[in-house]
Amino acid sequence: MFDRHKEEEGGDIQELMLRYQNLKQGRANAYIEEDDFERIIEHLDEQDEIVEAIQAAELALDQYPFSAILMIKKADLLLATRKYKEALALLDTAALYDHKDMNLFILKTDAYLALDQPEHAIVLLQEALHLFEGAERTELLFELADVYDDHEAFDKVFDCLQLVLEDDPMNEEALYKICFWTDFTGRNEESIRLHQRIIDEQPYNALAWFNLAAAYQGLKLHEKAIDAYQYAIVIDEKFDYAYRNMGDAYLRIRKYREAIEALEKVLELSRPEDVIYEAIGHCYHRMKNYAQARFHYKKAVHLNPDDSRLYQKIAATYMQEGQWEQAIKQLEHALRIHKHINEYYILMGECFMQLEQYKEAAFYFGTVVKNKPKQIAGWEYLIKCLVANHQLDEALEQTEIAYMSTQGKVIFIYYRSAVLYMLDKTSEALLQLEMALSKSVKLVSKLTKFYPEMMQDAKAAELIAQYKKGKIS
Repeated sequence: MFDRHKEEEGGDIQELMLRYQNLKQGRANAYIEEDDFERIIEHLDEQDEIVEAIQAAELALDQYPFSAILMIKKADLLLATRKYKEALALLDTAALYDHKDMNLFILKTDAYLALDQPEHAIVLLQEALHLFEGAERTELLFELADVYDDHEAFDKVFDCLQLVLEDDPMNEEALYKICFWTDFTGRNEESIRLHQRIIDEQPYNALAWFNLAAAYQGLKLHEKAIDAYQYAIVIDEKFDYAYRNMGDAYLRIRKYREAIEALEKVLELSRPEDVIYEAIGHCYHRMKNYAQARFHYKKAVHLNPDDSRLYQKIAATYMQEGQWEQAIKQLEHALRIHKHINEYYILMGECFMQLEQYKEAAFYFGTVVKNKPKQIAGWEYLIKCLVANHQLDEALEQTEIAYMSTQGKVIFIYYRSAVLYMLDKTSEALLQLEMALSKSVKLVSKLTKFYPEMMQDAKAAELIAQYKKGKIS
């Protein structure tokens, strides 16, 4: 039945096109009604025959010079051919005959935007809002929201969507969009009030519950967010984004088992995603279930093998279990993907330190120092590695270089003092210790962690005690 209707319609348009050709060629009895001209123009437009469509519109306007609809049709075609000013002029003429045609405002908006005149488009649409109601007003508000978005007036986008929902609380497009713009603009309190009003009227609106929850989450009110997400999934048990966000909320309040349950539901309802497996892995990691954490991180890697962070996370689980060789293999994967992330080199160095392979560890710590000579961490690891390998002279030299490279960070004076003690150069060590104390007493705690044996020296302990009491300025 549908195919027969389509064939009849196709035959009808062919008959119209024949009459149109006759009219073009000046043949007798080639009269065409106004609405038939509209169909001819639309047909040519659909066939991408824009130039011919414009000619048809011009011929139509010769016969119906006061037709606002035909003027609007032609203006639409002019916009397609980038004749923006000509289109605007024609739309102004059309407005004299029918100033309440929605298409006038939509097409004028397109023209102003194409001419990089968003201010004109905004004024036009604001005026148009007073002329229309219902679905047409809603359409204009969406159009205005898009213009504000292009103009980077983001709070105004939120305002437009709020107006849509005040008129039409069940408008799905607005409900979807306002969730994003609430987060983007940070207008969570307003969103909460808006959606509470919607829920009062429409208590089974799952999207409204979701948006309410997201706004609570934006304010870090995670328990309230979880309650609202639970209402959303009671109404729509397949609402995967509600489970996803609820999992995140549980994770934020360290309820890892509940987070895992919610995130596993996401995997049931939607296509597997690396971020979901990674989040589940993170939960198990926090629960110190390293085998399960690793299992889920590896699932994530399978879906996103180019994410070096995932290999680093897998390595971290092995490191927690003291499986240093396995951790190194994972870090090697990470470094093949991203060679310039210093954290990976530091972790590699730590693993080799644990294996007492100090030469290899020093290589990785040295790479960090080479890449970021002004940062403290790489130097600290390198010095500690050299000390662990009893390379005290080299460690002492590195404290000097580190101090110069980091523009005089006091921590390296403390380290220099400690290494001098290890070399039995007590007098020099005390001088360096006093110099460090005079610059920063707070950092002495790092010295005691680095070389606690130093506190057994009576002179060193007395000197530190004096500075801590403030007797020496």
